[in-house]
Amino acid sequence: MNTNFKNKTILITGGTGSFGRSFVERIIKFGPKKIIIFSRDEQKHNEMMISEEFKNIKQMRYFIGDIRDLNRLILATKNVDIIIHAAAMKHVHLCEYNPIECVNTNIIGAKNLVEASISNNVKKLIAISTDKAVNPINIYGASKLTSDKIFLSSNNLSASKTKFSVTRYGNVIGSKGSIIDIYKNMIKNGSKFLPLTDPKMTRFFISMDECVSFISNCLKIMRGGEIFIPKSTSMSLKEFINYLNYKKPLKTIGIRSGEKLHENLISKLDNTPIFESKKMYIQCINDKLLLNFYKKHKDFKKIDPFDYVSSNKNGQKNITSLKKIISKSAKL
Repeated sequence: MNTNFKNKTILITGGTGSFGRSFVERIIKFGPKKIIIFSRDEQKHNEMMISEEFKNIKQMRYFIGDIRDLNRLILATKNVDIIIHAAAMKHVHLCEYNPIECVNTNIIGAKNLVEASISNNVKKLIAISTDKAVNPINIYGASKLTSDKIFLSSNNLSASKTKFSVTRYGNVIGSKGSIIDIYKNMIKNGSKFLPLTDPKMTRFFISMDECVSFISNCLKIMRGGEIFIPKSTSMSLKEFINYLNYKKPLKTIGIRSGEKLHENLISKLDNTPIFESKKMYIQCINDKLLLNFYKKHKDFKKIDPFDYVSSNKNGQKNITSLKKIISKSAKL
């Protein structure tokens, strides 16, 4: 991972969030030249600047800006080597209620980031996507599917020196706005029960450490044109809540508009080429050089399209370590 970041200038959109902070903590020891935190949230910028973790890091730069603003992005991405794109509208119910705002951030923002990257000859951009982009039924998932397509197709632009790739995964344990975060606030405010949408609902889960390591590895191997998908553990929400051990009664509230009972990370309806290694799957655009690279790669083999769905209880061999992470994150 050292060579990925040593003497490089790295920009993280949405960098004041849980992922951005964790990513900075991980890569700072590898000697980056500069880390630019790009976010529209002034308060979070200030909190990050004065925090014990970051206040003495000389390589840090804090750019207040919105990915909807192309001119600000062009300025922010000047002399940048690597972009990690984490900025997005992510709450399903808010996106359903504010669809145009979701489009402006998740789709127009992606277009702007592509244009800024190409204008400034950024070497690599990796965008963070979601399982909700697979067979989407809500505006959030549809917007992320569209943004994924924008990034992947941008590798076809003949003038571009930038490589564009995407990562796709499920729920990050303990991130801001996650189920643990919501439950902690409810318990702190004296709630007598914890809401559960549906006992049969399942989701993919990944720890923040796994997430950061995965994206770092993807940056190392990416050629441009891939969707990287980690092999993840899935379980029912009821099972997940039991591991939290909050000992509060559960109240079934029903599935909200735009939510699925189960999520997919891969759909067999998507007939793009898929390659598998020990720890991940890769979906590739139909580019001959890219496909030949992975066909010849010793760690990957080509497989048939399949449904990678959360209801199948995937990754159960990792359940013990995941339980520990869930339990640690759940501490009040």
